[in-house]
Amino acid sequence: MSDNEVKKYITVAKIFSFLTAILILISGIGLFVFFSSFRKPPAQAEQEERPIPVEVIQVQPEDIPIVLDGFGEVRTLATVPISPEVSGRIIQIHPRLEVGEIIPSGEVLFEIDPQDYQVRLQSAQAGLEQARHTLKRLQEQFESDKGRLKTLERTKDLAFLEFQRVKQLFDKEKVGTQSNVEQTERVYNQALDAFNQLAQTVELYPLRIKEAEESVKTAESQFTQAEINLSRTRVKAPFNARIKTVNLEAGQYVNPGVAVLTLSDDSILEISVPLDARQATKWLSFQKDNVNIDSAWFPPLEPKECEIFWTEDKENHRWKGFLHRIERYDEKTRTIYAVVRVEKGNILSLSDEKMPLVQGMFCQIRIPGKTLSGVYRLPDTAVSFEGTVYIAEDNRLRSVQVERLYIQGDEVYVGGLKPGTVVITTRLVNPIDNSLLEIIKPGDKETVS
Repeated sequence: MSDNEVKKYITVAKIFSFLTAILILISGIGLFVFFSSFRKPPAQAEQEERPIPVEVIQVQPEDIPIVLDGFGEVRTLATVPISPEVSGRIIQIHPRLEVGEIIPSGEVLFEIDPQDYQVRLQSAQAGLEQARHTLKRLQEQFESDKGRLKTLERTKDLAFLEFQRVKQLFDKEKVGTQSNVEQTERVYNQALDAFNQLAQTVELYPLRIKEAEESVKTAESQFTQAEINLSRTRVKAPFNARIKTVNLEAGQYVNPGVAVLTLSDDSILEISVPLDARQATKWLSFQKDNVNIDSAWFPPLEPKECEIFWTEDKENHRWKGFLHRIERYDEKTRTIYAVVRVEKGNILSLSDEKMPLVQGMFCQIRIPGKTLSGVYRLPDTAVSFEGTVYIAEDNRLRSVQVERLYIQGDEVYVGGLKPGTVVITTRLVNPIDNSLLEIIKPGDKETVS
């Protein structure tokens, strides 16, 4: 077979193969169309929208007083260390001088041996009497010498006149003798000398009396100090005192300045409450009329009534106190320490048991602040951390953004809603806007995610 015939045979074979493939493809399509005409379409399922069960509340704007919550430990306003003011040996102590006992005001806590101080008082009294006697004697002598000075002045004047008379008679009339003139001159000189000496003495009396008066004052001071030192041998309770510490025994020798007792005055208590500086300065009520422009410190606080709860028993015991002052500011933690004071009349709880507020109790304090006007009160479950609130409109869910103004307990006060808005209180996770809602009564269904 020649080459041309071979090429012609190959060409015919390729054409035949191509036509065969086309025929098979067309046959397959025909069979698919034929059998497809016998298949019935499946029934279409109806898609039903499932509602989300939610609890809702309808909100209205309110004026809500802000309450700042804090914690603090009760302390006494006055804790006084007692030191003797004079030295000596203890001869007597109070029979109930023990830690925890309460000693009424004015009762003797302990007594120091007074004998040395009694002797010093007697010596000071004798010195005072002597100084007063010296002053009185000088005053009497001053009055006497002033009378004598007048007499000596008259004697001096008479002696001078006699001297002049005798001298003129001798000089002009040649009556008498030179001896008589000299005699009268001598008498006059003696009178003048006596007058000058007494006049000088009288002139010094005011200075001497002044010195005597100062001596009397010094003696009086010494006497008073001796009386005070004697009284200090008996140390009395300065108030109704609770004994905190005792370091004292009968027969012990004590020195001034060494503390032997510590007393607490429980009639006035205070609680220092740490508050966030931003919250405190924003919500606490300060007295605007008493701002001291010369002092770089917080203005006085409005003395508002505060509630105090003992953390160990919040349900049964509650006390009343009053906001008193800002005690200090901690720049490291940005914390303001507000002091709540409990006066004597509020020491006992308001319950029937009348339990006293005691130093060292750790308490929760509710401090009233300013009032938020026109805000909406929502449970914390209704507001997301980003400030999103879900509301119900025509049984459809819609999300809105609100302004979180304050969080108090499990409630959030917000702005940005309208009066009568229906707010969803059920906690939802990433719901879709316009979802169908089913409003349920509170407590009928658990939280839905």
